[in-house]
Amino acid sequence: MREGRPEDVLDLVRPGDDLVVAMANGEPVAAIDALEREHRALDGVRIHQMHAMRRRPHVDGACGDHLRHVSYFLTPATRSAAWAGTCDVVPTDFSQLPRLLRERTRCSLLLATASPPDDDGWCTLGTNAEYVAALLRDAPLFLEVDERMPTVGGSHRVRIDDVAGWYRSARELQAVEPPVPDARDHAIAAAVAERVPNGATLQIGVGKVPDAVCVALRGHRDLGLHSELLGDGAMDLIERGVLTGARKQLRPGQAVATFALGSQRLYRWLDRREGVALEPVDWVNDPRTIARERHVVSINATTEVDLYGQCASETVAGRAWSGSGGQVDFATGAIWARSGEAFVVLRATTSDGRSRIRTALTPGSVVTTSRNAVDHVVTEWGIASLRGRTTAQRAAALIAIADPAHRDELEREARAAGILPGAAGERQVAAEAGCGR
Repeated sequence: MREGRPEDVLDLVRPGDDLVVAMANGEPVAAIDALEREHRALDGVRIHQMHAMRRRPHVDGACGDHLRHVSYFLTPATRSAAWAGTCDVVPTDFSQLPRLLRERTRCSLLLATASPPDDDGWCTLGTNAEYVAALLRDAPLFLEVDERMPTVGGSHRVRIDDVAGWYRSARELQAVEPPVPDARDHAIAAAVAERVPNGATLQIGVGKVPDAVCVALRGHRDLGLHSELLGDGAMDLIERGVLTGARKQLRPGQAVATFALGSQRLYRWLDRREGVALEPVDWVNDPRTIARERHVVSINATTEVDLYGQCASETVAGRAWSGSGGQVDFATGAIWARSGEAFVVLRATTSDGRSRIRTALTPGSVVTTSRNAVDHVVTEWGIASLRGRTTAQRAAALIAIADPAHRDELEREARAAGILPGAAGERQVAAEAGCGR
């Protein structure tokens, strides 16, 4: 296939088509620009994308029904559009997204960004395998070949002669600099790190606490990575010789993820990096794949936990904020893995002092991880281990890691709601719970 122009994508789109666009830095920017410019020539076309990083006219409804956005994970680029109703939102676990797109849409055309082809004409999808790599046999592929996209190992290679069309760009990838943790985040991270054995295989989510966990793990040995995300924290551990993958069951010696997102340094570091592989999300995030590892440690953030242990991780103050992502995939896979553990982490209070551990979730919140799939909950006040405990024991354990200023009120509310027994019984339950500080 000869090199073309971004506008060539218009020749491949038919009325009612479902266009599957790679997430984050995998988005072919100039091709989407062309679709938006010529949207009046389109009819009922949908763009399906997870984790968009650019605010776009079609997301905000400016292209009408000619070109409409369907989101599978909200970000600052799509959040307000979802609230306004100008884009659609489909809830799903990340591992299920390729199957969902295959079975519930026409899956008409894949659009992604690739690294420059080598001398034999092979490209990689760079920082992104995710759902596009899983669908390569299901739909034609249109590529933006970006001179700045790193060449990354894994099962997401494509031959430039086999694609439906492609063009070149030299666009700088969007960086997401690591957040700066505070003392609370480091306290949470230290508590988690104490429970991580040498040789464990990690899944690390995004946010201040997961990044702080990476810092706290610098003294460990022979850790492995099997995670949906590869970020700066994992890069640091690999460079320090901590994350070697030597004891992994699957892909020993290799850090495995489904996409990479972080600093510009991370993108440069990834280019032709040995020992790193990005694989399709329906394999990486499949709980059955995860469960084949031993000593899996899953670390993910949430926004609220109720006294039953239900985690609302995709809503803030009762409004849609993000999506399920891979939290349930890894929470489930970790607890099925031999000697696996899953940690859900959060600060005990919001910025205005409201407790994040609540008798009932904020109205409008949705449950991301059910109480049956929650293993450990961690705040700066300690760890509440929930799996296998009674409802009352779980509530007492969670109250013990709430901010001390809120514990008495939580206990009163729990008794009133029938979650905790009376005062005498509660003292026994709390003693049995034995957690918190």
